[in-house]
Amino acid sequence: MKHIYLLIIVATLAVSCSGEKKNSVESAIESGNLETIRKKRVELVEDQQAITDKIKRLDEKIKTLDTTKNVPLITTFKAETEVFNHVLELQGNVTTKNLLTITPEYNGILTNVYVKEGQKVSKGQTLAKIDDGGLSQQLAQLKIQTELAKTTYERQQRLWEQNIGSEIDFLQSKSTYESQQESVNQMNKEIAKTTIKAPFSGTIDDIITEQGNVVAAGQSPLMRIVNLNDMYIETEVPERYVSDVTRGKNVNVTIPVLGKTIETKIRQAGDFINPDNRTFKIEVEIPNKDNSIKPNLTARLKINDYTNEEALLIPQSVVSENSEGEQYVYVVTEKGTDGIGTAKRIIIKTGKTQGDIIEVLNGLEAGVEIIQEGARSVRDGQSVEVLKIDESNAS
Repeated sequence: MKHIYLLIIVATLAVSCSGEKKNSVESAIESGNLETIRKKRVELVEDQQAITDKIKRLDEKIKTLDTTKNVPLITTFKAETEVFNHVLELQGNVTTKNLLTITPEYNGILTNVYVKEGQKVSKGQTLAKIDDGGLSQQLAQLKIQTELAKTTYERQQRLWEQNIGSEIDFLQSKSTYESQQESVNQMNKEIAKTTIKAPFSGTIDDIITEQGNVVAAGQSPLMRIVNLNDMYIETEVPERYVSDVTRGKNVNVTIPVLGKTIETKIRQAGDFINPDNRTFKIEVEIPNKDNSIKPNLTARLKINDYTNEEALLIPQSVVSENSEGEQYVYVVTEKGTDGIGTAKRIIIKTGKTQGDIIEVLNGLEAGVEIIQEGARSVRDGQSVEVLKIDESNAS
């Protein structure tokens, strides 16, 4: 401001002087005398040079006296303690242990399919039948042979109890009967493989093979059954979180396709670290009362792995790092009523980050005025001016 006032005074004097000499200039011009005009011009040039020299001297003096010149303008904020809930963000897929593509245990023609797509079935319910290829007839013959062996055995047993007959005949009849029984049991097991039953209660999601087709044991998919009551999300967590991501931790689950957000917990955390990618698996339970959540949907997980009830949080943009790897921020000290203060560099130790904020573990105290805008351009010990922001306009 001093500089501006001084320029106004000098300009006023110059105008005043030019006014006084105006008539002399006009007189010289009107005289038409070349010598007179040249003389007047020389006088004016000398006056102009004298004024320029005086302005220059005044500027130099202002530069030494005005301490606010070239002081950078900055903005600041005061960091206060607050609750900091750090979350680990992961992505996983919805799945269920009750999802199965049923394949046959017996080779043959699929003679009957007793269910339809979308039908609810109970555990043990018969779903389909495969032609047994004559096993039923073989079983009938075995049963007849078994009955004969049983009769022979019972007779030999009665004779042996009466001390009639030889022991070898009794033992042979017993062995024959037991062998026949085992053959019947084995045949029943083989025939049972021709009947496809539901392994658990659920819904028939898809009929893959229609009746009349030839199917191969363990290879031909017959149908898919699913139960949506026991849904969960499975994902892999980096090993560095093994002590923070544990069973019972709160999880915020978002399923983008459904626009649904669910608050749930980790129901299982793996104890095995995969050596290939250094991760461990977790399972997050998903309630699904309305059956809207389907297997293989993509889900986003936010796991609360860390909480600090009195955390000091600052923007990451104000944190710098020196050549020794130390992190630091600038604070304002000795600030006067005119907003002029001194920038001071403070070494800090930081913790976890979340978005664009970072946790300060030590080096700063709550209420300290931290430089925000201009933090990258100030120097330690430099004078700075804190810009006053009109909060009413800012809001």
